[in-house]
Amino acid sequence: MLKGRKYQHFARARRPAKTPAHEILAYPEGARFVFDTGKALEVEGGYCALPDGDLLDAYSNAVVRAVERVGPSVVRIHPMLEDPRMSGVGSGFAIGADKELGGGLILTNSHVIQGASRFVVITAEGRNFTARCVGDDPDTDLAVIKIDQAADIPVARLGDSKKLRRGQLVIAIGAPLGFEATVTTGVVSAMGRSLRGERGRLIEDLIQTDAALNPGNSGGPLVNSTGEVIGIATAIIAGYQGLCFAVAANTAGFVIGELLAHGHVRRGSIGLIAQQAPIPPALARATGVQQPYAVYVAHVDLGGPAAKAGVKEGDLLIAAGDRPLTGLDDLLRALDHHSIGHPTPFLVIRNARLMTVTVTPKLRKPGA
Repeated sequence: MLKGRKYQHFARARRPAKTPAHEILAYPEGARFVFDTGKALEVEGGYCALPDGDLLDAYSNAVVRAVERVGPSVVRIHPMLEDPRMSGVGSGFAIGADKELGGGLILTNSHVIQGASRFVVITAEGRNFTARCVGDDPDTDLAVIKIDQAADIPVARLGDSKKLRRGQLVIAIGAPLGFEATVTTGVVSAMGRSLRGERGRLIEDLIQTDAALNPGNSGGPLVNSTGEVIGIATAIIAGYQGLCFAVAANTAGFVIGELLAHGHVRRGSIGLIAQQAPIPPALARATGVQQPYAVYVAHVDLGGPAAKAGVKEGDLLIAAGDRPLTGLDDLLRALDHHSIGHPTPFLVIRNARLMTVTVTPKLRKPGA
């Protein structure tokens, strides 16, 4: 008996003591929990029913807010052509006003305005204006037209396309085929894509999205959930669902400045095809590079400045001079008109080693 009691005492001592429940966590039986929406709730059969208006989820609310913010700036563009059978239609959006002449400035696609010098612009409210071309850049498929009359059109704001991430929500707004403005949604599928346009020119720094771009949506804005324009719709791959492309807003910002100042984009060329690419963490540690992205060289033109300098396919371009290259928009800025004919040191990662090659950009002829 004594031995048995001793084992019982030992067993009791080894059991963890029960922790008393804190009063703050103790709820009375029958307590009901409700979510406070700031509105009166109707109680039906002992359950709290939310008003119908509150059933819109965060996704829907984000889309609605973005469309309400940017939609009024979207316009329909009709080229005024001599042959009515060749009449087309595209989209665009207001980016500002010409301070000297008073007309509104509209950003659209280069291929939308081809073949015409005058245009009819129809706003979301149904107002009609005439417009003319201010500048055109087929290399990025962007163009700026100016409304002839004074027009108070809400302006859309360009965002930072470099902050985009794959999987991020995007909204495409356009005015296709003469219909009222339409909205489609999707996600960013990829960034830094390159694509050959209708005339064979390579368009770089494209955003790939699965947001449907209908015929006539060309030139319309691709918007993020906060209502910032992060891309300009430019192309659809016919027969391949989910393959739609938009020019990145950062590239558009650079092109707009050049078009307004000179009517065309003055740029240098080093003779390569490239795209944005992440720097693998192990490679970054091995080379001491801090930036998360670089420019990946996919193709080098034989006899071009890059090939003559020793740039090879597969290289990662890290910097041009003292300018970090974290995307194609950075490379475009590095190859502005100041770079033409001036030797520029490019910091390159090749075979897990840092090296420097000196490239002398040449003048890139418009349309070449």
